[in-house]
Amino acid sequence: MSSSNTGSNDRRALLSGLGVAAVAGVALGSSRAEAKKKSAFEPRRHAEDAWMDALPGTHRVFIDTDDAAGASNALLYATNILNAQASGYQGKDADMAIVVCLRHASTPLGYDDAMWAKYGATFGALMRGAGPGGGAAAGAETAPPTKNAQATALGNAAKRGVQFAICNAATTLMAGMIARQAGTKAEDVHDELVAHLVPNGRMVPAGVIAVTRAQEYGYSFLYAAG
Repeated sequence: MSSSNTGSNDRRALLSGLGVAAVAGVALGSSRAEAKKKSAFEPRRHAEDAWMDALPGTHRVFIDTDDAAGASNALLYATNILNAQASGYQGKDADMAIVVCLRHASTPLGYDDAMWAKYGATFGALMRGAGPGGGAAAGAETAPPTKNAQATALGNAAKRGVQFAICNAATTLMAGMIARQAGTKAEDVHDELVAHLVPNGRMVPAGVIAVTRAQEYGYSFLYAAG
């Protein structure tokens, strides 16, 4: 066999080998991509959380709070986000799906003035950091609050579409405290509180779980510290 024929055969073998390698590489890449796709974590969906996915808007934000000062800051953050969407992006309030979570010591801000007029002493003590007994914290004012201090800000935010996730775990705890103090049924107090939420207020099983579920639905997370 001539050297030229040998060279041609070698080139054909090389090209053939490269073709097989290329096909094998594509197949391997496809197999890995498919395996990755199959193993990707997808959280289970629950009917209790479906409202998060139903909120209109092209951007999602969840702002967590656990005390009164944090709740006040969260309302400022929500307002700033809405204003910046309008001024910086020529957008509108409807572009934003914003949820503010009222949990732990900020939970009482999720109830309207009627509940504050009735149970303000308990709410105020809890928000000032009193112990489980509900007594006033050291140095706290003696006159109990009778109105929701953030009612106006909450109402204004609600008019712009901001939603409020209110912790049922904390609500249940407070209902029990109030019932023991008043000699009534905790279930009745709980039902009363739930019936008197602020505008756009919604009870969630627990504020801490709402925080995690919101992220599963694509909400950007902010924590508003006091």
